[in-house]
Amino acid sequence: MNITRIHHVAIICSNYEVSKHFYTNILDFDIIAEVYREERQSYKLDLKVNDTYQIELFSFPDPPKRPTNPEAVGLRHLAFQVENIQQAVDELTLKGVNVEDIRIDPITNKRFTFFPDPDGLPLELYEV
Repeated sequence: MNITRIHHVAIICSNYEVSKHFYTNILDFDIIAEVYREERQSYKLDLKVNDTYQIELFSFPDPPKRPTNPEAVGLRHLAFQVENIQQAVDELTLKGVNVEDIRIDPITNKRFTFFPDPDGLPLELYEV
């Protein structure tokens, strides 16, 4: 097996229009494709994160809630790399997003912070 990189991350949302607005207008990800799958009553929105990564945003009728935040079994959080964390926090704050205080990773000494998507999925900004 020769895995070369992560191709995409899939996220299931509870309100498609709210999450679509968040990921396209707040985080400024570009839409690659949008499909409505009638047989599943589900939207699938492919979003471009720079030229390397992709997020697949899904909607399904009545998906179950996340059990706990953020310590549920499974994916803990999704982290986005930024060059200037304060600038990114300022931009999110201006768009009405509640961002935690910036902290220092005790192992790497890098700055990071968390903010929620519309369904409470923990998203991280990590400065490099």
